[in-house]
Amino acid sequence: MKPIIQCRDLSKRFGSKTVLQQLSFELVQGDVAALIGPNGAGKTTLFSILCGYLRPDSGSVSLFGHPAGSSALFGKVAALAQDAQFDPAFSIGEQLDFYGRLQGLSRKAAHEETLRVLALVDLADQVQQKAAALSHGMRKRAAIAQAFIGSPQLILLDEPTAGLDPVNALHIRQLISHLSGEVSFMISSHNIFELEQLCNKVLYLEQGKLQAEAAGDADKQQCYLTLQLEDDNADAVTQALSQLPGLVTIRPLQKKELLLCYEPQHNANFDLALLQCLAANGLRYRNLTKGQTLEQKLFSAR
Repeated sequence: MKPIIQCRDLSKRFGSKTVLQQLSFELVQGDVAALIGPNGAGKTTLFSILCGYLRPDSGSVSLFGHPAGSSALFGKVAALAQDAQFDPAFSIGEQLDFYGRLQGLSRKAAHEETLRVLALVDLADQVQQKAAALSHGMRKRAAIAQAFIGSPQLILLDEPTAGLDPVNALHIRQLISHLSGEVSFMISSHNIFELEQLCNKVLYLEQGKLQAEAAGDADKQQCYLTLQLEDDNADAVTQALSQLPGLVTIRPLQKKELLLCYEPQHNANFDLALLQCLAANGLRYRNLTKGQTLEQKLFSAR
């Protein structure tokens, strides 16, 4: 499948400070990619380069086969900055109409597009309201609606649910999930739980370098189980489970939590055997979860 984003040895410096160092990655149509990293890791700089606002100092970047910032990408790529704001002097509908006109839509088509994207974020009845009359959550959803104008094929979202209450954050996650079959997303967020719900690919940036690129549990040779214990007896549980056929490793994560790696080709019913072993030895557990969490994939070995 032809990539929609292709970065090769991408680097960017500001004075003597190197912000991005030889980043190479690809995204294909339908990907929902998470961009994760601590503050100052280079996430915003990468977004700015992908939008064409900044030029890299070395390496190459292309979107849909065109250089970032090319006029050929007009209408195909949209972005939402974390702190995007509306002008308080105009209604939400007037401003979204204006953004539609900037994309070449007629006055009528722009207004129809405004109503469409406001309906996507459940704000169709707020079209005449000014930003000051809306709650923080509503303003955030209206800003996200702006990114959907013109039905772009790739949308870059910087902290789309930051500061939202749980109900509004859930609404945005559901919207992204609903559209992910027809639109590709790159989402920057510090909310790992949220990204785990939405994304099929993860890019982890640290000090300008791509430290990890993770995707689903694609390795069929080895599988994982996360075991949460009822009692503080990890050593006894580890000893009891160590003889199970197919077991590769047992690694402690947090107190009363173990990560088990096993090979299903050597024991297709490993999870059942594990539970039977715990019961036979009188060992209690609280929860057994298949797979690794995104947090475990990125940080457990760091």
